[in-house]
Amino acid sequence: MIWRYAIATLIPVGLLALAAVFGGPFAAVALIWLTLLSAVLDQVIPQPVPNQATDAGARAADRLSAVLAIGHLLLIPLVLTAFIDPTQSFGQKLLLFLATASFFGQVSHPGAHELIHRKSTWLKSLGALVYTSFLFGHHVSAHRLVHHRYVGTPNDPNTPQTGEAFWPYVLRAWHGSFMAGWTQEGQRLQRRKRTIWSPTNPYLVWVGGGFGMLIVAIQIAGFVGLISFVALAVMTHLQILLSDYIQHYGLSRRTLPNGRIEPIGPQHSWNAPKGFSSLLMMNAPSHSDHHMHPDRPYDTLETLSNAPILPYSLPIMAVIATIPQLWHRVMDRRAAKVMAAQAMLDVSDSDSAAVGAALAQ
Repeated sequence: MIWRYAIATLIPVGLLALAAVFGGPFAAVALIWLTLLSAVLDQVIPQPVPNQATDAGARAADRLSAVLAIGHLLLIPLVLTAFIDPTQSFGQKLLLFLATASFFGQVSHPGAHELIHRKSTWLKSLGALVYTSFLFGHHVSAHRLVHHRYVGTPNDPNTPQTGEAFWPYVLRAWHGSFMAGWTQEGQRLQRRKRTIWSPTNPYLVWVGGGFGMLIVAIQIAGFVGLISFVALAVMTHLQILLSDYIQHYGLSRRTLPNGRIEPIGPQHSWNAPKGFSSLLMMNAPSHSDHHMHPDRPYDTLETLSNAPILPYSLPIMAVIATIPQLWHRVMDRRAAKVMAAQAMLDVSDSDSAAVGAALAQ
């Protein structure tokens, strides 16, 4: 039911708003909700059961995503104003910063991600506005035109290479996805007989909107607002790239005898079927199903039985990924097992689901 997603995601919105306006313990509670409580509840709350795909259900799911997007946009001026509030202590502001950054990465990003996959122009625009609001607008182009098309291949900058540590990956993936999205948008314009500098190039919005947000931050809270806003954006970017790194590490798609890349299958994404974090992150941990059905609403996604499973929830895996030696010790053997099972199949077999069956034996 959508109400379970609403409880998990809307409570931190309210807590952050209260923390920004009144201070007090609200920021600490929000941070605990997004971190420690999430880890604990993942052990006791079962994975969400996929809702039946209906038009009414899809509208309800989209409404929650839209409410979260609007809440995200309203939180920005509230939080920036709190950073220059003389009545709040440094400790309160630090907790508010950490909780807001966690919310942007774990809730705002998955919610906006859902919106940019919708067909509705206004929903897609609202999701794009959220990404632009934390200086990551190019993700709208790169994610839909590059990542979903080329995931698991060298042509996708956001697919981590086997053995690649997270910190080198960050710079490569950020720059690579920006340029790959720019290239794809340029090719789309070229097919329409327009130049790369056409006013219809969305990169003008992504970049221009980003500069606009910097000006807004300065207008709201001066130099402190600018520095705080950039720091929030950086923390959000890291969490978004952590998601891609974790969910695709060490997994690649085969080249078939006809020279084409095999279709995307369950084994090309890691999944993390945990209860509370799945609700909090709009079912992003059911990642294989999303890549196979990008337009499917988050509440109808399921963790496929033949998809590779992460040993811990996404938030815990994110902490592990920031420690390369620990990450490689946890994940390299698992990734090699998935790829070995795939290599056992006849290269002409395009039925990717067979890999999961091989892993289950």
